[in-house]
Amino acid sequence: MSELKRSKLNHLLASLGDSDLVSSRWLQTHGYSRSLVARYVTSGWLVSPARGVYLRKGGQLQWQGVVRSLQERENLALYVGGRFALAMQGHEHYLRLGEAATVTLYGSTRPPGWLSQLAMPDRFEFCGKPPFDWPGPDFTADTQKDPLLEQGLKREEVLSGAGTIVCSTPERAMLELCDGPPSAALVYEADTLMQSLATLSPRRVTALLRHCSSIKATRLFLALADRYQHAWLKRISLDGVGLGSGKRVLVPGGRLHPTYQITLPRDLDEHLG
Repeated sequence: MSELKRSKLNHLLASLGDSDLVSSRWLQTHGYSRSLVARYVTSGWLVSPARGVYLRKGGQLQWQGVVRSLQERENLALYVGGRFALAMQGHEHYLRLGEAATVTLYGSTRPPGWLSQLAMPDRFEFCGKPPFDWPGPDFTADTQKDPLLEQGLKREEVLSGAGTIVCSTPERAMLELCDGPPSAALVYEADTLMQSLATLSPRRVTALLRHCSSIKATRLFLALADRYQHAWLKRISLDGVGLGSGKRVLVPGGRLHPTYQITLPRDLDEHLG
């Protein structure tokens, strides 16, 4: 191998952490030809866990590394939100140690096809565009934390010494969960989680509600918060919050919330965990 090619290989391997992925698209953009990448694979320097994507030799597939690679190397505006963002921050009541995770990703761009082909116990669920009217920020390594926090997003360290990923704060994640397909099961889950959310930021909740484009999510969030009367609820402002008009039937045959005009399951109290 020539000195130049060896230098390119060393630079690539040094840039890849133990769980980082790199795509064919990225490699070609950065001067690694298909034939050169094929040589790296044949020589055992790289392994291909799915068509069009690579790990360095000895690397391990982990959801944290996959998400970080999507955000920082592929420059895709995808982030961990909703149900799994709550789970990874300690708010998922039924997540058990050792269970395979379903990582809920949000964003305006669909993930690459290779994401669903990775042979790993955890899987990824693309939940689509989040229910907010903000333009999506960039998630590169250079993105500062303040613009993220203004939209209810933050950087979270998920692997010691391996960098951070962008995920929803609990305030945003709960609204994203409330925007899921309407069903009694969704309300039971959201209600149990809302019970544990006693320390939300009223300022952040207010900003998120004002920018939430889903009337269903806004009403369900507020109706469940009303059930538990957390201290932060008294400190939020509903000025500028879109609540729409008329009734919303979330659960057929359910009980209508008198303030937020959305139906909740009649047996909701029986499902508290």
